[in-house]
Amino acid sequence: MVSQHNKNSMALSKSQRKLRIRRRIRKVSFGTPERPRLSVFRSNKEIYAQVIDDTTGQTLAAASSRDKELSAAKGTKSEIAHEVGKSLAEKAKKAGIEQVAFDRGGNLYHGRVKSLAEGAREGGLNF
Repeated sequence: MVSQHNKNSMALSKSQRKLRIRRRIRKVSFGTPERPRLSVFRSNKEIYAQVIDDTTGQTLAAASSRDKELSAAKGTKSEIAHEVGKSLAEKAKKAGIEQVAFDRGGNLYHGRVKSLAEGAREGGLNF
């Protein structure tokens, strides 16, 4: 007799696993005006970060590796992510934000995501 597989017994694809992690993080991570959420999106080439107040749905500060002042920067993707974190922290400080809740967006806290977080901490954000 041939065994039948159901959907639950099969391994998740990388994108399905990332989506599941993203949903799990978003259940507990909610940005308030006092402590907005720092959301990170990482593509293969670029990295984007924004500080979001989820009560109003507004982006309070944003930075990415595609910004004019950062796109000219040379270095590895991790070094550029570090600069994006610093830039975001600077913009957030101008908007009066010092405390944030970190949302890694389903990515592992490693590599470029970790570099961005360290850059933001270096720039003065607390999380």
